[in-house]
Amino acid sequence: MRMFNNNYYINEEDDVLELNNISIDPDYEYYHNVGVVTNISDGIVSIIGLYDVAFGEMIDILTGVEIVQGMVLNIEEDKISAVIFTSDINIKPGQDVLRKNMLMSVPTGDDLLGRIVDPLGNPLDYSQPIKTSSYRFMDSMAPSIISRKSVNTPLETGLKVIDSMVPIGHGQRELIIGDTKTGKSSIAIDTIINQKGTDTLNIYVAIGQKRSSVARIANVLKNKDCLKSTIIVAATASDSAALQYVAPYCGCAMGEYFMNKGMRVLIIYDDLSKHAVSYRQLSLLLRRPPGREGYPGDVFYLHSRLLERAANLRTDGSITALPIIETIQGDVSAYIPTNVISITDGQIFLETELFSRGIRPAVSPGLSVSRVGSAAQSKTIKKMAGNLKLELAQYREVEGFTKLGLTLDDATKQLIDRGVRLTGILIQGRYNPIPVFKQILILFCALNGYLDAIDINMVGLYENEFYKFLDNSIYHLPFSISLSNELSSKIVIFLVWYFTYYFIIFVKKI
Repeated sequence: MRMFNNNYYINEEDDVLELNNISIDPDYEYYHNVGVVTNISDGIVSIIGLYDVAFGEMIDILTGVEIVQGMVLNIEEDKISAVIFTSDINIKPGQDVLRKNMLMSVPTGDDLLGRIVDPLGNPLDYSQPIKTSSYRFMDSMAPSIISRKSVNTPLETGLKVIDSMVPIGHGQRELIIGDTKTGKSSIAIDTIINQKGTDTLNIYVAIGQKRSSVARIANVLKNKDCLKSTIIVAATASDSAALQYVAPYCGCAMGEYFMNKGMRVLIIYDDLSKHAVSYRQLSLLLRRPPGREGYPGDVFYLHSRLLERAANLRTDGSITALPIIETIQGDVSAYIPTNVISITDGQIFLETELFSRGIRPAVSPGLSVSRVGSAAQSKTIKKMAGNLKLELAQYREVEGFTKLGLTLDDATKQLIDRGVRLTGILIQGRYNPIPVFKQILILFCALNGYLDAIDINMVGLYENEFYKFLDNSIYHLPFSISLSNELSSKIVIFLVWYFTYYFIIFVKKI
């Protein structure tokens, strides 16, 4: 005989449930659909009954004041345990629990675009209620291998250092990793802004962030006129661990609705480090054995089942995932970073040292890699990327000599000057993505020596004035259409030479 809270008993010999000394056969249909709360602690509800319930199934707890939603996360021999998504202040032992006979699901549809919602689809932007009749299971099957095709269509971020050296394609999983305050979220927001005017929808999942940070990001997207094609799913630091745990899965389920309609979706998970921490908290409360760094043994599966849903389908739909991982003092060998690195198709590594030197975005060209590579890159920028990587690598090798005050030969000095100018060209302001054809032209200037006669301090001014000159040129429209596939060298050489000549004259007059 096992006792729960002095009222509930399970007679293990006769397999009979006793409630207040009233014996009920567990095969009785009522108790296959209705359970009873036996204990509530730290957002974890212990329940007896519900003998046919499934892992991940939704439940409703009838408190008499409100209906509290939860999800089954533990199934044991004599009880089940569920996590709840809101406050547990009204939940008490003895209250009824109803199963909903459906796995965890979230509302989806076009009505979510332009809105800020919690993982359950409830609006957080104090706007009109969301009306949608479409729901999608959070743990539905991932696309099969047969239904996928190779990643070959570029997803342009508008950032020169990424589009040229670490290209991202539709359907790819590219990790953004670095220490705190190094610009990880800024890269993700720039990528969303650069999708304005394209057929790509955006989903930004904020996990464990401050509400003010989510509001600031929403305000930036609104000012850039990008919010109308974006869904913001927010499970902030003030929300429960259960909400933070389901947030990325709910955001992905919302994106799969659009992917299955043949549309392209970009999902940002910001960030999965806090997601793993919330799952560790739930697992320890559920009495699951801790492993390395206190995480449960299935923490790898936690992220792999999420990121494997990023795919480029044969039906033209796709989900591109940009997960963000926060490291501590650049330690990429920690448990969660190594897990996610092994799952994704490459990583964009941000260095604190570069950020401190004012090189922003602080992307490390040596440590960042895209395993899709040039398959998701335009022909023109693909040709330039090889020379760019080579010259930057050579510059990094000899950069240390400049700090020693040694006398350098002319070839080394020229290599350093070219590397400094290339590094300066790759510096870019926040929330200011640049079209690919402009990136191609400015890289053409830097790689072919047109900046060698420009003072290093004037490189930024040269770039800004060149873009203005290009916007007012008759070649702006033709270049924006055709330059990604073919570089008309004679026209480009004439245009660049003409601008550089008059820019030098203008600078001398200053």
